[in-house]
Amino acid sequence: MDEDELADNKPKVPGRIITTLAKAKEVRPLVERSITLARKGLVAEDSAKQFATEASPGSQAWKSWRESEQWRSWCKARSGGVLARRRVLTMIGDKRAVRLLFSEVAPQFADRAGGYTRILKLSKPRLGDAGPRAILEFVGVRDRVSAKAAPAPKFEGAAAE
Repeated sequence: MDEDELADNKPKVPGRIITTLAKAKEVRPLVERSITLARKGLVAEDSAKQFATEASPGSQAWKSWRESEQWRSWCKARSGGVLARRRVLTMIGDKRAVRLLFSEVAPQFADRAGGYTRILKLSKPRLGDAGPRAILEFVGVRDRVSAKAAPAPKFEGAAAE
């Protein structure tokens, strides 16, 4: 499957899907767990970068790195990230989705402890069977930010009295 096949099936707004309320409630825990695993995997992959090498594979420097203690440390540090990718792959079942999750979605929530999605109920039911519809979207994309009230201005005459 290439990108052209999925072009007509793209969501209108990235990070948001419109589905039935029951499906949204069913999928939400899977999405939350997947993002949590991806976040933990990214931490492991970042910690492995300190042991990595810049040498190109096949070169003499790369071969000597492969036989060093630094390579063993790199493998040990990276194993948590590989495990996380494999666990997410068993949950989702699509390699492209796992790649997208680890490269784009998980870094957005690196500083968030949980609650990555929200479900918004739509008032207009689905045509045909009048099933309740909902929006399942990532948090932080279109959050409402309450504006703080500006402090009251201070006048020189009022401060003197």
